[in-house]
Amino acid sequence: MLSADFVSVTGWGRTAPTTSRMLRPRTSTEAAAAVRTWGARGGIARGLGRAYGDAAQNAGGSVLDMTALDRIRTVDAEAGLVVCDAGVSLHRLMEVLLPLGWFVPVTPGTRYVTVGGAIGADIHGKNHHVSGSFSRHVRSLELLTAEGEILDVVPGTGLFDATAGGMGLTGVILSATVQLHPVETSLMSVDTERTTDLDDLMARLTTTDHRYRYSVAWVDLLARGRALGRSVLTRGEHAPLDALPPRARRTPLAFRPAQLPAAPGFVPEGLLGRTTIGLFNAFWYHRAPLRRTGELQKISAFFHPLDGVPHWNRIYGRGGFVQYQFVVGHGQEEALRRIVRRISRRGCPSSLAVLKRFGEGDPGWLSFPMPGWTLALDIPARLPGLGAFLDELDEEVASAGGRVYLAKDSRLRPELLAEMYPRLPEFRALRAEADPRGVFVSDLSRRLAL
Repeated sequence: MLSADFVSVTGWGRTAPTTSRMLRPRTSTEAAAAVRTWGARGGIARGLGRAYGDAAQNAGGSVLDMTALDRIRTVDAEAGLVVCDAGVSLHRLMEVLLPLGWFVPVTPGTRYVTVGGAIGADIHGKNHHVSGSFSRHVRSLELLTAEGEILDVVPGTGLFDATAGGMGLTGVILSATVQLHPVETSLMSVDTERTTDLDDLMARLTTTDHRYRYSVAWVDLLARGRALGRSVLTRGEHAPLDALPPRARRTPLAFRPAQLPAAPGFVPEGLLGRTTIGLFNAFWYHRAPLRRTGELQKISAFFHPLDGVPHWNRIYGRGGFVQYQFVVGHGQEEALRRIVRRISRRGCPSSLAVLKRFGEGDPGWLSFPMPGWTLALDIPARLPGLGAFLDELDEEVASAGGRVYLAKDSRLRPELLAEMYPRLPEFRALRAEADPRGVFVSDLSRRLAL
């Protein structure tokens, strides 16, 4: 029997909890039955809860916990194709596929994301300038519609383009066929260097990013003056077998991520101010090497360092945090500089700020990436005046032709959405046709009138 409980649900940022009826299907048949019983407030599918904002919440309605649909159905080790349920996590795929010489094509900063969530948010990673976002590597998917049908959806169709990045609002993703990336080892060869300021960072990314599959920069957003935007730039490639020392070649594809004790309770919010974070940022910047090449790192250390600390989101205190991520296009570098200067002058205490370059965007109508520059930063939600300040940044981003990432949003004003996502009318039209009763709905979709 399908289990159901009324529970408090929140995003990873823990900023806007709401109460929903949580349903936990174990099969696609049970998922279809759940959709038929959602009622007037509708429902939304949810994976491992790593969307930062309110995309996988539904106040007063239903939420479909998909994590029990977690079968890896087939693996074609010759072609590098996996067929799996939508509730399978990227962590589980790595456990199974790395020993076979395959890696997920795209991973964000956490591996605790389901395949369904990866498609619904059309996640991106450090390799977007080379590999695009996750949906580019999806060969087909099964979608449960508002009418209870299960459709095979393939790239090149309007339904696929609305679903990739569509935040679960076109239906429930039940399974997917994903093309994988071949690797010889489970280690990364990593180059690290310090940059003196934002212009130095952008120049290095522009001229050398093409040499690396993976590239990201940690940015000190509290630095000012001539040090504005100073950073630690990290690039990497999957290490070939001959780069490993002899002992490591015995088990070159072993996947053994480190796990630290859980974060202790909530950190007092007074420790998250500008002075404390400023000292931490200065320490982090100066401890990095001026330049180091060819360092071997575990995949988990390179891609997912925070996954080693369970419940790390508690460090922002009981008020939670906002992760703000935007992108502006090539040719809008001055807009990026202005925004970084404004964040620095405002003194936003962010220790987790990263800058990347995006390559060509993918067809998803609400997919976030576009060619250009993307900056993401974490900010304690109770910072005085934060809402008004981020509203101003939204205006600056929109006027530069950019957009914010819906998978991390919890506070964007709806009137800016159409400016940021020009294919929004097409998405709304398809959604109205495919789901005229509004079966699939979330706090995010209500807030933004998606």
